[in-house]
Amino acid sequence: MKYGVFIFATDLAMDPVSLAVAAEERGFESFWVPEHVHMPVDRETKFPRSEDGSLPDEYRRIHDPFVALGAAAGATSEIRLGTGICLVTEHEPIALAKQIASLDLISAGRFEFGIGAGWLAEEMEPLGVRFADRWKVTEQRIAAMKEMWMQDEAEYHSEFVDIPKTQVIPKPSQSPHPPVLIGAGSKWARQRVVDWADGWLPNITAPGFVERGIQDIQSRAHEAGRDFDEISINVFGAVEDGLAEYERMGVDRCIFRLPAEGADVVVPELDRLAALIA
Repeated sequence: MKYGVFIFATDLAMDPVSLAVAAEERGFESFWVPEHVHMPVDRETKFPRSEDGSLPDEYRRIHDPFVALGAAAGATSEIRLGTGICLVTEHEPIALAKQIASLDLISAGRFEFGIGAGWLAEEMEPLGVRFADRWKVTEQRIAAMKEMWMQDEAEYHSEFVDIPKTQVIPKPSQSPHPPVLIGAGSKWARQRVVDWADGWLPNITAPGFVERGIQDIQSRAHEAGRDFDEISINVFGAVEDGLAEYERMGVDRCIFRLPAEGADVVVPELDRLAALIA
């Protein structure tokens, strides 16, 4: 089982380049950052992880993940670099395909494309995506990007994506493309993992939930004629007392959340986690 770390990389937290270097030095396999392109001031949607629906401050302050990971790529050599998660609903797919291909090539094939469709309607709708359409849009944009990564001359036409024949070069280092990991926990998300993704990246991390999800994905993969061994299982925000259970059930990667604080807080926590997994 591999171990990674995740931080809300903000202007007030330890800078992501220094943190990626420190994580690599301590033997962590991967480094992950999230995304929120903007944060609307007026919103009716409540934050689902607080009792009163209020939003933690770090959600407003996140660096662009591709800038942060690109900088981290230049300062490291082995650690894998992931989005946890990229909100595909907030990107035009041609430009996003170019960003990801460039990052993967520059990092020598170290990018992990964790994705989601988003939970905040007021965030995606000013960028042209209706909340009700978010997963259809996400699926079709991912399909279009795969075409652009794999084909010298690519085109894609669907309900929400219409791309005439075009070239997006350079191509990613990884073949056929960086791993696409779906960061959602529902039964619909698990079907999407089987249908068009490379792995599952749930942020609901109770071992019982993860195990039931793995069993469900196995069943769905069997029904679809897909090899379950091709699907990676990644626990995003792993609980420390669940590590033995995760390993028993065949989890491929556990990702620990670090506090969105300065180096004086983050580095000791990184050292503690490194000792835990040693």
